[in-house]
This record gives sequence, structure tokens and C-alpha cells, in this order.
Amino acid sequence: MPFPDVTRVIYDKNPLVNVICQFRFPPILKIDSEVPASFQEKIRNKFPLYLEKREYIQQLLPQNISGLANQLLAKQATGKNHEFSTEDNVWKINVTKTFITLSTSEYKKWEDFIENFKFAINAFNEIYAPQFFNRIGLRYIDVFNRTELELQGTNWNELIKPEFLGLLSTAYADKVQGFESIYEIKLEDNISLVRMIASIVKEPKTNEDCFMVDSDFHNIQKNDLQKAFAILEFLHQRASRLMRCIIQDKLHEALKPEVVK
Repeated sequence: MPFPDVTRVIYDKNPLVNVICQFRFPPILKIDSEVPASFQEKIRNKFPLYLEKREYIQQLLPQNISGLANQLLAKQATGKNHEFSTEDNVWKINVTKTFITLSTSEYKKWEDFIENFKFAINAFNEIYAPQFFNRIGLRYIDVFNRTELELQGTNWNELIKPEFLGLLSTAYADKVQGFESIYEIKLEDNISLVRMIASIVKEPKTNEDCFMVDSDFHNIQKNDLQKAFAILEFLHQRASRLMRCIIQDKLHEALKPEVVK
């Protein structure tokens, strides 16, 4: 297997800045053609805020079209994106004619996340009843800030394993001005993949270099709802294993892990 099994932990100093789960399905035109009032009624007690957005795709234009015309024509609206959120905007459900997504900027533990997603998908299934799901996705975005972890002055190769650092793990590290690596790794079911992007990003307020890991676990087979949840659990387990493969013991301890019993 690509990532060995590990003891599951919850980090007190959680590096996660966003977690996103998405189920895709064949287009349901009803979602674009009417207000999702029935769906809202089922979730409104937990997700009271609503905002309608537009989905866009980028268009390739001839080189002789520029300026204002380019700005107006470069994007084409493809449908509505209905966003339902908690009062504090920490949790969001997004629904379009081709997907439903749950995201949070304050992830605590998997049990809370999956409970909210099941709440959303069960309500969605009652109203729209997609015949199957053709992509199951689970994405984690972690940002490691050395100052917040009291690791100022520590080299990245003491915190991140060298195979994920490239030149940052060599004598050239202090000359590297930017870093990004992208891997697509097949999981042991030989169907699911993780697309992992590792990069150096700037902390907006302090301009400090931070290490970001953006891991998109996904399965693109056709699945019913029951099988989709089984796949989601499989992806979640691999996400925990991947993170432990990436970080060194020193960083693991700085995050203050607590074993899940």
C-alpha cells in the first residue's frame, strides 16, 4: 500500500485551513430551473444563510480580442451555485446541477464532519434523488506555520520528510525563492487517486513562509449512495496516513497529537 497504517490522532494545533467533501452526479436541470426552497426547509435549522452565485467557465478568445471585450467574454456562466451556510459562515453547503459540496474552515474531527455531510446529502437525496454519483472527492488543505508552532528558525527538512521537499532538503535550500511539487498517486484499490500539491505560501499578515499541503483524494467510478459513503471512509483513512508520511516526528509532536480512542 502507498501509505502505511497509523494510529489515528487529533491535533490540538490543527494545521487544517479547509476541508471539502464533494459528490458529483449527472446534471439535474431542476436545480437550475427553480428556487431550492424544499431543500432549504430541510437544512435551514443548521444552515440558515443563503446566497445564490453563478458558476463560470473560462473561454479561450482570439488574440485580437482584448480590453473590455475580453473581460466581458472571457467567462461564460454555466449555472447557479446555491450556497447555504451556518450563521458564523464556518460551514457551507454548495449545490449546483452537477455537485453537492460541504466545506468547513474549522475542522475538528471526522465524526463532526461526516455527520454534517450526511445531514446535507440525505436531505438532498430526498428532494433531487440523483440516480448515481460519478465522482467522490475529499480534499484537505493544511498549512504549517512555524511561528504558530513555536518552531521559529527550524529548517523545513527537520519538519517535512525530504522526499516531499525537493531542493528545500538540500544545500540549495536558502537559495530557493519558490517551491511547488505536484504528485498524482494511485491508492491501493487501484481506482482512487490523490492529487497532492506541496508548496511554500506566504502568511498574509506577516509574509512568513509556510508549508502548504493540498491533498485531493477522489474516486471517479459510478456509485450509489451507500457505496459512495464507503468510498468516502476509505479516502478519509488514506488522508490520515498520507499526512503522517509527510511530516517528521518533530512537527508531529509540535502539533500536539491526541490519540483517538
